[in-house]
Amino acid sequence: MAPNLTLLLLMSIIVISHQQQEQQQPLLNSAEQEAAYRVLESINPTIPWRTLFPDDLCTSAPHGVVCDYFSDTTEKLTVHITELSFGLFFYKCFTEARVSVPEVSPSFGRSIEELVFIENPSLVVPLSGIVRNFTGLRRLVLTGNGVYGCVPDLVADFVFIEEITLSRNRLSGSVSVNFSKLKKLRVLDLSHNSFYGNAPDSMGNLTQLLKLDLSSNGFYGKIPESLGNLQSLEFLDLSLNRFGNFGVPVFLSNMPRLREVYLSGNLLGGQIPEIWETLGGISGIGFSNMGLVGIIPASMGVNLRNLRYLGLENNKLEGSVPLEFGLLEFASEINLENNSLSGRVPFTAKFGAKIGDKLKLRGNSGLCVDESLGPVIKYGDSLGELKKCNKPNIPNPVLFQSGGSSELLVSFHVMLVLGGFVVFA
Repeated sequence: MAPNLTLLLLMSIIVISHQQQEQQQPLLNSAEQEAAYRVLESINPTIPWRTLFPDDLCTSAPHGVVCDYFSDTTEKLTVHITELSFGLFFYKCFTEARVSVPEVSPSFGRSIEELVFIENPSLVVPLSGIVRNFTGLRRLVLTGNGVYGCVPDLVADFVFIEEITLSRNRLSGSVSVNFSKLKKLRVLDLSHNSFYGNAPDSMGNLTQLLKLDLSSNGFYGKIPESLGNLQSLEFLDLSLNRFGNFGVPVFLSNMPRLREVYLSGNLLGGQIPEIWETLGGISGIGFSNMGLVGIIPASMGVNLRNLRYLGLENNKLEGSVPLEFGLLEFASEINLENNSLSGRVPFTAKFGAKIGDKLKLRGNSGLCVDESLGPVIKYGDSLGELKKCNKPNIPNPVLFQSGGSSELLVSFHVMLVLGGFVVFA
């Protein structure tokens, strides 16, 4: 066969194949396309969306519109819009004139998997008006907007949802939603709103939850004991609410994957419990302004070897800073300010040089620091007016290897007086 004839035949096969693929590719439903146009026009009416994207939106879509293909029991292929990513494409768009979200058909809403609005203060609309028809959502992120109202009961029907982030809006009221159906939920963030009342016990049924953030609201009463069921939880922030008078919850010890816990600004009171043996993976603890009393448990220094941030400031803690805190080699900030602590600060000059002025001890008039520690952390700044210790320094805690296991010997300084000599063992 002549070369030109062969080339012509191959081109013909490619064209026919391409035409067949075009014929097989389903088109977006006209009602769904119209609803998408209306959403885009409400976001930015100055852009001629219909002129710029006159064809099927799933064939040639603007940035932020994502489609996917589905087949029914007859193996008929259909296409639907599965994602409108306003957080990426419409970041800080609603900053001047007040806008609202247009109505969409239920069929269109069910096909949307991700709805994201970030930093749009002029998006002033009730939360129920946004989520009413989006029951198929996998991810709902509304952060830094003018969204108001309460959390509607219909949220409990979002059985596919994996993330609900509603932080920094104007939401208010009690949260009475039963979260028990949301078995796939991994992130629940209601922070920086004006919610009040008791936190729902049903949150304890969110067994897949990795992050729970209720901070900066007006929740009060007792922290639900049911949260102890959250075995997968890694991040817990209940700070700056009005939970009170029930102490630090001991159910924290049931959360083996917990990495950060923040309870600051709640008047929980009581002593710091001995719960740290099962929480060795924690890197951040915020227990400031909680009305805590008693001593700081030495077990925190023994078990929390990955600790990077510890905030215990503005409480009523007393006694010494545990010698075991000298083992917190990864710490980047330790704040013990404004308590009633006393005795020698157990940190070495090497530790002080690493942590610098993030070692905060001012407001504890009974504490003293070694002369070698003061200069390396800018004595007089983060240390306040603490006096210098005039007694000999006590040896640092060490790990003693015995019987194939590590056993911590702390505060175990046997002083033997032999022939007038003082020996530390």
